[in-house]
Amino acid sequence: MTAAGHDIAARQLYRDALGQSPRNGALFNSAGNFLFSLDDHQGALAYFEEAVRLAPRDMEALLNRALALSRLDRSGEALAGLMEGEAAFRTYARYWAVRASIEREAGLIVDASVSYDRCLLLDPGHQRARHGRARISLERGEVDAVNQFERLLSSQQGDAHAWLGYAQALDRDGQSDRALEIGLALNQQAPGWTDALQFVAELHWARGDTDGFSRPYALAARQRPDDKALILAWCEALAGVDRHAEAAVIAGDGANRLSDAQDLRLAEAVYAGSAGDDEHADRIFASLAIQDTQRCLHEARHRLRLRAPDHADRLLSQVLDQQPDSIPAWALRDLAWRLMDDPRSVWLHGQDGLVQLRSADMPDEAMTHIVDLLHQLHDQGSTPLGQSIRAGTQTRGALFDRIEPDIALLSQHVERMLQTYRVALPPPDPTHPLLRHRDRDWTVTGSWSIRAQRAGHHNEHIHQQGVISSAFYLVLPRIGVNEACDLPGALELGRSPRDLRLNLPPLRVIEPVVGHCALFPSTLYHGTRPFSQGERMTIAFDVALKR
Repeated sequence: MTAAGHDIAARQLYRDALGQSPRNGALFNSAGNFLFSLDDHQGALAYFEEAVRLAPRDMEALLNRALALSRLDRSGEALAGLMEGEAAFRTYARYWAVRASIEREAGLIVDASVSYDRCLLLDPGHQRARHGRARISLERGEVDAVNQFERLLSSQQGDAHAWLGYAQALDRDGQSDRALEIGLALNQQAPGWTDALQFVAELHWARGDTDGFSRPYALAARQRPDDKALILAWCEALAGVDRHAEAAVIAGDGANRLSDAQDLRLAEAVYAGSAGDDEHADRIFASLAIQDTQRCLHEARHRLRLRAPDHADRLLSQVLDQQPDSIPAWALRDLAWRLMDDPRSVWLHGQDGLVQLRSADMPDEAMTHIVDLLHQLHDQGSTPLGQSIRAGTQTRGALFDRIEPDIALLSQHVERMLQTYRVALPPPDPTHPLLRHRDRDWTVTGSWSIRAQRAGHHNEHIHQQGVISSAFYLVLPRIGVNEACDLPGALELGRSPRDLRLNLPPLRVIEPVVGHCALFPSTLYHGTRPFSQGERMTIAFDVALKR
């Protein structure tokens, strides 16, 4: 019998047993664990719910229900259930470990930190909690992150994830040579681990090795020539620094060599088109067998590049029928509608109030402290691969989760600013990608700072993690007498991405003001104008729906 056959038989055995023992909470919990192991989280949740109903003081059933809810992107419900059980289970380390992991997945880093600390008070040797707490110390900028990872590794020498976290902490603290040594060792021991490969590639890039930064991927691919995930990660790293033609060749070589490699062939088409080889991309799209939403999304970009907006719009409709909140699909649809002179483009991005420039009303002293702190962080910052910034650095971790009081104050002011933005939005509209969520609960997800040096700019891009994007201005470039453009460093909203070669102008240009924040729909492509003198430092964050 195949593995699938065994799974079907096991499901039936559980159904039969539960039919005979319908009040056995432990049996429902066991059945839920089985379905959870098969990634059937919805089915598992039904069993866990019944287990909790039958045995409300069974901690394992309560924790399992929370984990299933979290896997279904219902972390708010998961945490509410855990909080209800806190009085009964607060003396159990496992309760706090599970709660911390769900809080961390939900982006509640401060709450997760407290929960991990409570777990470790009850069980100082709890390895998962020690690892989770060390990761948070790195993400929040705590000074003892290196020490926390060293304590973790003293009893977890074989934990590759702990070693990677240790290397990242060392790099943050300026010990990049030691960080690179550890990263290279991880590459040798686990050549298919793309997280470690990306870390080493970024270290090489930060050191100025812009030609050979992707060498770790090439070496790993020699050892694992059939690893499609590795090949795709290698291509993504190259495309992230605009080396699309190389990425297309690597994807194509993999597709030629491997069977069942339609995903590699799709990647070849994507990168060939971005590199300007439209005919090659067109031939691949004509022969592709896959017809999923990813193919439709990428082919829509290709059709836009060929100036066939009606064809692109039909493909994007297929994507939005299945994924109505797809940020990339709405962003591309805006370009298609503008090429077609479709009035719906005004409805999508032209309504008054969708784009706003608002003051954060931060005290001057706090602003000064934040700027000083961010300069320190940027001096230790990374040069991220695959991001929109060119000639600049990005801070590590979630900025608003850091421990400094002025950052916490800024986060509070941002929350108030978002409420002011919400009030000034157009009325709710159930068909609009932002206005359908106008009155939902929002949360800030992801926050970071970018410092661009001379000639630094952002390529046109979108953020896919939220419904609202932002640019909060801290330091602005000086305006030179011979600037090549008006408003150097300004934010452009709606300019078409350069690789599409459409030359659609921006819908709006935002003149930056220190202490002010531009807020706009995440479905708007945005980039910045280059500048010749000084520097530009901003904070960016995304606003998503609370889960």
